Amino acid sequence: MKTSFLYSFCLFICLFISSIAQADGCPLLPKPQKVIYNNSDFRVDHVRLSTPVLQKEWEEFIAGIGGTVDVKARSVIRVELVSGLEEVPEGNKEAYRLLVDGKTITIEAISTQGVYWAMQTLGQLKKKSGRNLFFRGCTIVDWPAFRVRGFMQDVGRSYISLEELKREIAILSQYKMNVFHWHLTENQAWRLESKIFPMLNDSINMTRMPGKFYTLEEAKDLVAFCKAHQVLLIPEIDMPGHSAAFIRAFRHDMQSVEGMKILKLLMDEVCDTFDVPYLHIGTDEVKFTNLSFVPEMVNYIRAKGKKVISWNPGWKYAPGETDMTQLWSYRGKAQKGIPAIDSKYHYLNHFDTFGDIIALYNSRIYNVEQGNEDIAGSILAVWHDRLVEGEENLIRQNNFYPNMLAIAERAWRGGGSEYFDKNGTILSEEDTPQFREFADFEQRMLWHREHIFKGFPFAYVRQTNVKWHVTDAFPNGGDLAKVFPPEQNLQNCYQYEGKEYKVHSAIGAGIYLRHVWGNLLPAFYKNPQENHTAYAYTWVYSPKEQEVGLWAEFQNYSRSEADLPPLQGKWDHKESRIWINDEEILPPHWTATHRQKSNEIALGNENCTARPPIPVHLNKGWNKVFLKLPVGKFTTPEVRLVKWMFTAVFVTVDGDRAVDGLIYSPDKVR
Repeated sequence: MKTSFLYSFCLFICLFISSIAQADGCPLLPKPQKVIYNNSDFRVDHVRLSTPVLQKEWEEFIAGIGGTVDVKARSVIRVELVSGLEEVPEGNKEAYRLLVDGKTITIEAISTQGVYWAMQTLGQLKKKSGRNLFFRGCTIVDWPAFRVRGFMQDVGRSYISLEELKREIAILSQYKMNVFHWHLTENQAWRLESKIFPMLNDSINMTRMPGKFYTLEEAKDLVAFCKAHQVLLIPEIDMPGHSAAFIRAFRHDMQSVEGMKILKLLMDEVCDTFDVPYLHIGTDEVKFTNLSFVPEMVNYIRAKGKKVISWNPGWKYAPGETDMTQLWSYRGKAQKGIPAIDSKYHYLNHFDTFGDIIALYNSRIYNVEQGNEDIAGSILAVWHDRLVEGEENLIRQNNFYPNMLAIAERAWRGGGSEYFDKNGTILSEEDTPQFREFADFEQRMLWHREHIFKGFPFAYVRQTNVKWHVTDAFPNGGDLAKVFPPEQNLQNCYQYEGKEYKVHSAIGAGIYLRHVWGNLLPAFYKNPQENHTAYAYTWVYSPKEQEVGLWAEFQNYSRSEADLPPLQGKWDHKESRIWINDEEILPPHWTATHRQKSNEIALGNENCTARPPIPVHLNKGWNKVFLKLPVGKFTTPEVRLVKWMFTAVFVTVDGDRAVDGLIYSPDKVR
């Protein structure tokens, strides 16, 4: 107990000191590779600017924080392009050095992109003192561990407005995300305008969001927008699979002679439209009936000056036959001699709100510390197999921004403690480096949520303070309503039918007992079995009697599944239940009531972030939170991939933030 108290006290002091640094304007994210602070802050007022690149951007940056560019000013921001930087790995073109002192800010960078990243870091160094604005004094030497740090939006299935895409690209570029992967074509629709074959964009040939597509001018505009934010746009035209929209329009399969002729004409149009180096051609999830299709299309596209990217698994290439692969599913494998992008466990559409971000942040990219010739980096993909209505809802339910910040830091800094194969979605014990790293990231992320992401859908609250006791699982024989000893009284150990069932600690607002991908990704139970019932409980200390909100769910609905909503009066199809102070909390009224599976029936309010929090009352003092967590089969007629899990955390009534002053302690330790 003394050791636990001492550690908790030390952690509190560390986080308190960290919070002071953040209040001073230094919640840097991604955290730089090397930073040393000094006591010589730079006051923002009249500033002389000397830069060989990004003149307009620097002027807008200075004006945006209340400064004035003045050629006679004593204070100066000086930018220099250099051929190399000490302490930086050779060949890293995005590196920069940033020095801030009382009168001078000096930026040295190898490329314009490095200058832009230095500008983003400088923006995070600003702090207020009275009515004055300062940049905190420091020396930073910084570079990315991986050259590809990106995100993908599947607009082929669900159209997303150009305005929304720009909003995402602009704010994520502030966190040094440098790739936007634009998945433009799917079975549902061909979302890129074709002037030579306008029937491709006809509403009759779209099965979702008919009539929604991007004009060629809009595509060019987005390329220019990305370049202005130092982001590489990678368009994807999926071939020869995921091409039902193409077949509806032309009545020809892509792999047919006629289909290939049409496709080459389309590639002429696509390559002329996109002033970018890469074109992604898919090649995944399809039966190849024409073995010359992929080599011929690769050669055709390369002849037009583009490099080619393909999914892996997909067409099997030898080195030299393609320019890059993008790995998906557990089967994706990098090949020596072909640079690879890791998206294997990076499908945001399957992520829950609180568990998966832990695995994402802690895991190395393709299990390497930093990039190399064969491992380029990572793209976090958002697939919209299931219809989700409303762009803000789409972003919120996929927990888009918290996870993007997690991958932004990991891909920039490199490192990690595992590859989705040790603790997985479960937070390590508090006295471990892994816990401290995540807690530090979480605190910095929440600072950015409050100060930078105001007005953005950002459904995340602190979870490193949410502590539970979780029992061993009791065999229920398929009877999900069966009652076990924890429902009678809480103990540290239970005897049931001659066996001992222990209680174990867990930390987090969302706990996977078994992950959606089964044993591929570790969860709380090392070897979870079907037809079992677990229990979780904690005590929550409230400094006052108050009305609060509750985020609670027991099956986070993937945005890639046609799963059926729960029946009214039930939390899920597993008979999960929750009590607060021994009063059962009933589920909300479900807005989706259909009983036939379809990806084209929109998700309703099944996920807790898609609905207002459940209103609950907390007493002053300790409040008991008790959860019953049965599971039957891991695949059922209603839900293809059962998530044995729970989410439970108190938030403000409007769901905007965590409730202040609460202590989560299953042992009632304040």
